Amino acid sequence: MSGRVDPRIAALRRFAISITAFNILGFLFLGFEQAYLTPIVGVATAYAVSLFLETVDAWARHGVARYRGSFTNLVNFLLPAHIAGLACAMLLYANDDLWPTIFAVTVAVSGKYIVRVKIAGAVRHVFNPSNLGISVTLLCFSWVSIAPPYHFTENVSGVPDWLIPAVILASGTMLNAKLTRRMPLIAGWLGGFVLQALVRAVVFHHALDSALLTMVGVAFVLFTNYMITDPGTTPFPPRAQAVFGAATALVYGGLVLMHITFGLFYALTIVCAGRLVLALALQAWRALAVARQPRPLALPVPVPEPRAEEAAVR
Repeated sequence: MSGRVDPRIAALRRFAISITAFNILGFLFLGFEQAYLTPIVGVATAYAVSLFLETVDAWARHGVARYRGSFTNLVNFLLPAHIAGLACAMLLYANDDLWPTIFAVTVAVSGKYIVRVKIAGAVRHVFNPSNLGISVTLLCFSWVSIAPPYHFTENVSGVPDWLIPAVILASGTMLNAKLTRRMPLIAGWLGGFVLQALVRAVVFHHALDSALLTMVGVAFVLFTNYMITDPGTTPFPPRAQAVFGAATALVYGGLVLMHITFGLFYALTIVCAGRLVLALALQAWRALAVARQPRPLALPVPVPEPRAEEAAVR
């Protein structure tokens, strides 16, 4: 029996380790400003909601919950919840109030069970969990904001100030190149981001340096390597990945033109919603095509003539 780990599980493990280490370093050294309980509450909420909904889902489909069977199954099942809990806790800022984090994490995890659609022959959730929780929270609570850019490097200066983004970029790039295989998506996203910045500069006279400066921040690097590249909610074919990434960038540019803040998160949510609508439309089209196909006429089944021997007996 092969001991090779599923690439998706391997990617989730590295994501979980990376975001855990970043949160620990953030609170100890980098200057994270949320309450110390925020990441703990976020992870605890994610675990509780995930276990509850998986139990209900398994009962509804008369199946076995994915966390059952072994401790390894439990750990692997909780990896996405762990990532979502820490991501929402790290990226949202609600001062010392914990309820927005609890709300965001609950939305993030619940979306995986509530919004599902068949894509490429398998039923999948389509909204990036962490991004959905953050987007809905920002819409529902006007006083909640995204962690400010300096939040990630507030207590460092000089070489560490640029070394931190470089390390995150390098590790995230290797992870996406070897495990998630989402480099075409990243290329489409970055290319689309530069394109929308150029269009805004040429057509709408926005400052090009300001539009491109966003790309060198830690928040943008985290979003690029750990948010938009979620393998569970993005296409697999390379061309579709590139289109997905470019579409997200162009929607972001449109949101900026409409003076809508937090455009990165809203743009990804909008593109995921568009993918959901497209999948539903394709399903409806295929069902309609099947319904329009002519049905074969039911021909009478011929009754064989009795053989001579049988006729004589009768």
